[in-house]
Amino acid sequence: MIAVVGILIVLVMVFGGYVGSGGTMGIILKALPFEMIMIGGAATGGFVLGNDSDTIKRAGRDIARVFKGPKWQPADYRDVLCLLFELIWLARQNPVAVEAHIEAPDSSHIFGRYPKIQADHDAVELICDTMRAASMNYDDPVQVEDVLEKRLIAHKHHALHTSHAVQVVADALPALGIVAAVLGIIKTMGAIDQPPDILGKMIGGALTGTFLGVFLSYGFVGPIAVRMRAIVEEDDHFNQLIREVLVANLHAHPANICIEVGRQNTPHHQRPDFADLESALRDLKKNAA
Repeated sequence: MIAVVGILIVLVMVFGGYVGSGGTMGIILKALPFEMIMIGGAATGGFVLGNDSDTIKRAGRDIARVFKGPKWQPADYRDVLCLLFELIWLARQNPVAVEAHIEAPDSSHIFGRYPKIQADHDAVELICDTMRAASMNYDDPVQVEDVLEKRLIAHKHHALHTSHAVQVVADALPALGIVAAVLGIIKTMGAIDQPPDILGKMIGGALTGTFLGVFLSYGFVGPIAVRMRAIVEEDDHFNQLIREVLVANLHAHPANICIEVGRQNTPHHQRPDFADLESALRDLKKNAA
């Protein structure tokens, strides 16, 4: 919703100021469809040319997330802490029993209590791979933490690729606007024998291309790329939380301490309330008893 508010502010302030200062929209509106075809079409073509099909598909999804916000909400951070607590608690009580859950998370009733997390392949794979490694005696906390860190860096780098691709488009738009403007000037020079009022409108239409390229770049596409990066950074906290808890588990801390380590490393605006989380963990213990 806040992204829509931002778009409205940009449109109202720019065009409101223009009209309020005595400008007329006629020339802009007449030239806009053709300039948009040239600039928008060239930007889209360049984006397709410079990226593979996977990036193109993910870019559409990630742009939609600009309007929906981060995937992981505060309730999800509480849920993943509860999920990790159940798995760690079970692994301490019965190491053999936990294998069924980490080998087949899709059919696990523990994962099934948290369907949003269960549906996220990356989060589930991160949890299961790490716990599986621990069960195979690959339990050096320093080595595991290093492996997890490299894995999360690679995952984040991959997730940021679409925002980089969109930023390239934003950087190219002013130049594409100049291309459209130059074509408009070429068209105007071909009609140099026309009266000044006609030439003035043609020049105004040509300059619309320069305006549109800069306006789209700095008013929309650039900020969208920035917001895409911010959402990736925000959602990365979820994976970092999982890493902190699993590494604490390898240090053989009590299950409650492992969960508290993860909670403390969660950003404040996403951090579950201590009393609320403690109550949820007590309920899990009762159900497991």
